Amino acid sequence: MPAITADPLTLPRLPRMPEAERAGRRVAKVVRARRQLEGEGFVVRRPFPGMDLALADPFLLLDHMGAVEYAPGEAKGTPWHPHRGFETVTYIIDGAFQHQDTTGGGGLISDGDTQWMTAGAGIQHIEQPPPELVAKGGLFHGVQLWVNLPRAQKWAPPRYQDIRATDIKLLSSADGASLVRVIAGSLAGHEGPGITYTPITYLHATVAPGARLTLPWPADFNALLYVLSGRGVAGPEDRPVEEGQLAVFGGSPRTEHGDALTLRAADTQPQASKDGWEVLLLGGLPIREPIARYGPFVMNTREEIIQAFEDYQAGRMGQIPAQRVSHRSTADEQGIG
Repeated sequence: MPAITADPLTLPRLPRMPEAERAGRRVAKVVRARRQLEGEGFVVRRPFPGMDLALADPFLLLDHMGAVEYAPGEAKGTPWHPHRGFETVTYIIDGAFQHQDTTGGGGLISDGDTQWMTAGAGIQHIEQPPPELVAKGGLFHGVQLWVNLPRAQKWAPPRYQDIRATDIKLLSSADGASLVRVIAGSLAGHEGPGITYTPITYLHATVAPGARLTLPWPADFNALLYVLSGRGVAGPEDRPVEEGQLAVFGGSPRTEHGDALTLRAADTQPQASKDGWEVLLLGGLPIREPIARYGPFVMNTREEIIQAFEDYQAGRMGQIPAQRVSHRSTADEQGIG
């Protein structure tokens, strides 16, 4: 699992918060991701939606892709498809994915890169493994997160952010045993490169076997932990969480230094996680607005969903480049395009 790595002993360290190990947020729920097919037929593990979305607000969906070792000809992606009303964030840990959209945004992302696409008022895009991965096969591992937009930003112009692995802010745990990658938001005053409409924090941490990681956390943010690989425990009550599971933190009294999350990697890890417990930590300021959702569109009312389909059918979400028209859109395949 390369993503981007470094020696934690050489990095800025997070503050010590010993009282948080006893008084940090407790785990309210643990959810196991469901397996399903997406795009042109690749398997994802999806912890939400499937639980109460109010617990994940402002996040809408999390898809864990892999880790999988593709044989030649097996790698698949998505056809052209539209979106409106939210943002898609694709983080590639191993392997590569290429993106193209109707604003001209896109490119190849690999090994720790992130593409951040704001659909806003409407866009079409396609995500595919590069020809080399399709032809030769190889390791692929990534995550896609959907971030909701508040009513005022659902009609924002589409935009694309290309976040290279070298742009990610790297931090060390207080004891120097764990590596934290800040993709977006702020952690102990250190800012990630992702530019967000909705206030969120998005982290990828590698927690050394047997090590404890304590993170300061905004008191008004929710908090989710998803396990990419390995096993450990979360919260002051040491709730077990393993690969493919999502821990939803509840609220708690604030510690001396504010709110906090605590987690500890198991002393022994599976072979695939021998270097540490791999977890995503997500949090955001809940939007608390009505959600009307159908397929690739997330709005506030049913009427806005109908308008989204009408606008898509009328070509108001961008035109697919001529050389790629052969890839039919998801909406077309569902008989709604």
